[in-house]
Amino acid sequence: MRLRIIKNIGFGFLLLIGVSFQSHALPPSANELITINGQRIVWKGDLDAMIQRRIVRILIPYNKTLYFLDKGGQQRGLMYDMMTEFEQNLNKQLASKNLKIHFIFVPTARDRLIPDLVAGKGDIIAADLTVTPERKKLMEFSSPIASGVKEVIVTSANGPSLNSLEDLSGKTVFINPSTSYANSLKRLNVELNKQKKPPIIIKDAPGIFETEDILEMVNANLVPITVSDYYLANFWKKIFSNIHIHENLILSSGGDIAFGFRKNSPELKKALDAFTEKNKIGSSFGNQKLQTYLKSIKWVKNSTDPTELKKFHALADVFQKYSSQYQIDWLLMTAQGYQESRLDQNKKSKVGAIGVMQIMPATGKELKVGDIGQVNNNINGGIKYIRYLIDQYYSKEPMTDLNKVLFAFAAYNAGPASIQQLRVEAGKRGLNPNIWFDNVERIAAERIGSETVQYVSNIYKYSVAYKLVLELPSKK
Repeated sequence: MRLRIIKNIGFGFLLLIGVSFQSHALPPSANELITINGQRIVWKGDLDAMIQRRIVRILIPYNKTLYFLDKGGQQRGLMYDMMTEFEQNLNKQLASKNLKIHFIFVPTARDRLIPDLVAGKGDIIAADLTVTPERKKLMEFSSPIASGVKEVIVTSANGPSLNSLEDLSGKTVFINPSTSYANSLKRLNVELNKQKKPPIIIKDAPGIFETEDILEMVNANLVPITVSDYYLANFWKKIFSNIHIHENLILSSGGDIAFGFRKNSPELKKALDAFTEKNKIGSSFGNQKLQTYLKSIKWVKNSTDPTELKKFHALADVFQKYSSQYQIDWLLMTAQGYQESRLDQNKKSKVGAIGVMQIMPATGKELKVGDIGQVNNNINGGIKYIRYLIDQYYSKEPMTDLNKVLFAFAAYNAGPASIQQLRVEAGKRGLNPNIWFDNVERIAAERIGSETVQYVSNIYKYSVAYKLVLELPSKK
């Protein structure tokens, strides 16, 4: 463990990790200020303690709206801009004392936001966090960033007909269980039970899925129903034109969204309240920033409409056969096939890649699977190549089986040497080099852009959609 003690004028000694620190600038890797040997430092205290440390740690979910990195490593997002504005406001107040405070953004999985705050691994939660009685027992909230927030039902344009909340009885709703939507649906199930109606089937999305990710899946008809804050669904409808917002189906209304912080922090609350009153959603600043992040990306396609599902079922036995042979999840491999070609053996790329798995003829010969113009051989070759990438680069790494496949997909798209460099950098910056989502993918977005990140994300979403299809009673 390497430690260095740096003297800060007027405030004794500040313990930092292997880096020099000046009050006017952050070191190249802010993660070095908040971890020791990969373990997050625990700090607690009110705003005065943060000023003494010169650091405020912002716990923030990594998603398409609130916080993300563009190619080159520039931090962007609605919450990033709001917190940066707050940082500037605080520093104007501290200028007369010749002090400066720095905000460090710590991307954090949604289900870890509150536990990490309470544990002292962060100082402020900057997220679309709804104020609830359960959360108020654990933490405090600032004045609302947004008020009167409604939780509404969102379906795909081809989704089920819903005229009332009772029509959700017996239907599957796909949400992140860490959101306030879970409790809202559970409350509705209590009412349905009183009416002797079947409950809503609440399907938990993987923890890495933000509301925007699920809206994206609804837009592509990958899942039929979800819940979203109205303002967020309305915002993304300008991009996800295939979603239907049921404005009359309100699960909860009058909710507040606010910044979160630890209890017994009156000075921080005072500063945050003053800031949010002037910069909340609805103010000129808040509205301007909301529009800044309306941007087009390569969205997932519809892999589970009837036409696409025919291809899925037609090729299921082939994917199962070779995935079993090479010991890889067949749904993930089918999802890659869909990402590559929409499961179309007749597809040929501009550079000459062929078939379902888009294999180059020269690669097909090296794989020795026969004529890749034949669908069975093509799928065999694609899965065999993923197995090769796993065996060659990831089989001995301390990764889960899922992560081994995800890294192989990333290597398939960007090249194994490039992915290895990203893993090394992730480790140096306090991220887990053996986890793709929310770890190495963040370095990938920064260093090589969004293509590989979106490629792996799409495949995972398709695999989740296929799994949901297979779980439907009518498909069993």
